[in-house]
Amino acid sequence: MQRENWLYGGLMNNIDILKNWIDESDNIVFFGGAGVSTESGIPDFRSVDGLYKQKYKYPPETIVSHTFLKQKPGEFFEFYKEKMVAPAINSKPNMAHEKLAQWEKEGKLKAVITQNIDGLHQAAGSENVLELHGTVHKNYCDRCYKQYKVSDVINADGIPKCECGGTIRPDVVLYEEGLDSDVMSKAINYISNADVLIIGGTSLVVYPAAGLIRYYRGNKLVLVNLSETSQDGFADLVIHEKIGEVFSRL
Repeated sequence: MQRENWLYGGLMNNIDILKNWIDESDNIVFFGGAGVSTESGIPDFRSVDGLYKQKYKYPPETIVSHTFLKQKPGEFFEFYKEKMVAPAINSKPNMAHEKLAQWEKEGKLKAVITQNIDGLHQAAGSENVLELHGTVHKNYCDRCYKQYKVSDVINADGIPKCECGGTIRPDVVLYEEGLDSDVMSKAINYISNADVLIIGGTSLVVYPAAGLIRYYRGNKLVLVNLSETSQDGFADLVIHEKIGEVFSRL
């Protein structure tokens, strides 16, 4: 989708408009989803090649649930290690991650809010990252709450166990679990005070995270996603392309 816009004295396409908004702002907030990481080779859940379309003994949304972890921990960790941890630790940041880190260093970007659990934003150099769904890089014992690294999980034979006998579980928000209220509060604060809000690589269907868009009060809401979203009509600028490719041209 390309909108013609008579801004800054001439006819401009969407990339030019976005570039100008970024150049002129020092209060940008980015909210991203799985599409940010698919360009690094990490599968999402809902696309044609996503985890939901693959055949497993149980549906992926069942496997990565709190109940499944408790009832069938062996099968949970088999899936979790192979399909969620391994892609995250074996992937590298792409242009979207790197450009966001650059903007933060330049003092333009205030925060990255992400639904992803892979830690690629931090790997690219971003420091103020709000991880709505947690991260594979943090783990803890469900009994004594001792902290563990991702290597302790991936290298464990079967179910990772703490020295106290408890199970080492990922600090990831599973289905049936609520988001961290402190992280949500910070995300709402950044979004509500942002000059430019860029939403990228998300279909905006996963709640409550998708509801964060309602808190934006400005007039520079940008949606960058390969496919259409239900919120396209509310955006001030819509670009239907891969976010890494868009950011590489800024």
